[in-house]
Amino acid sequence: MSMNATRIDARFAALRQEGRAGLVTFTMAGDPDHATSLAILEKLPQAGADVIELGMAFSDPMSDGPTIQAAGQRALGQGHTLAKTLDMVRSFRKGDDKTPIVLMGYFNPIYVYGTERFLNDAKAAGVDGLIIVDLPPEEDAELCLPALRAGLNFVRLATPTTDDARLPTVLANTSGFVYYVSITGITGMASPDAAKVAGAVDRIRRHTQLPVAVGFGVRTAADAAAIARGADAVVVGSALVATLANSLDASGAPTAATVDAVTAAVSELAAGVRGAR
Repeated sequence: MSMNATRIDARFAALRQEGRAGLVTFTMAGDPDHATSLAILEKLPQAGADVIELGMAFSDPMSDGPTIQAAGQRALGQGHTLAKTLDMVRSFRKGDDKTPIVLMGYFNPIYVYGTERFLNDAKAAGVDGLIIVDLPPEEDAELCLPALRAGLNFVRLATPTTDDARLPTVLANTSGFVYYVSITGITGMASPDAAKVAGAVDRIRRHTQLPVAVGFGVRTAADAAAIARGADAVVVGSALVATLANSLDASGAPTAATVDAVTAAVSELAAGVRGAR
């Protein structure tokens, strides 16, 4: 299905022109509260994020490790909702019309919100794409195809167990970029092998023209630099969420250091990515 170019397409085209990989950052919307989460979101591009993944808090995040699970629980504990996540994107767009935002999470909150209503509201708010980890290609009619019709990229995950026979099915309606999960298992629990990742990215590229972003397990600037040498973008999530968590006070509330801690970590990772080539 053809669609007009999105902010995601434009950003990866710009990265190709610059001859470098991009940095994709993940934070959980509403963690540790709405105001702090929005303040972090607004500072991510200046800190070096090329694409922003914004987590949609959900009570049963089966693919997430304990770090991101805890972030979702903090957000839900503050009364965060999918509607408030869209409000955050709307606020962000008042000051930034270029940085792509991808909402990442699970189908249940979207289903409860109402799929058609969600897609209309997300597009109007300034969302560019979706990563929905529990909807396989066999379920494309549920959300993927309607999202493409609405002008939103639908980013699919490929994993080390996605073989050459399965890849064409996974990639059939994928757009924006392919997210390669560099390790098997849940988020934030192991470190990727850069050489194996580069080989896997090359294999995926034989099946698609789309950029390939690599995530799961990237923690440090050195990790990011190693992955950036063989990928079109590096995704960092658990490490940033852990940095945020470590800045909170004993009751889980943000401190004066919270926003700066996250943005400093992003700047360090961005330096690693930019220095990789």
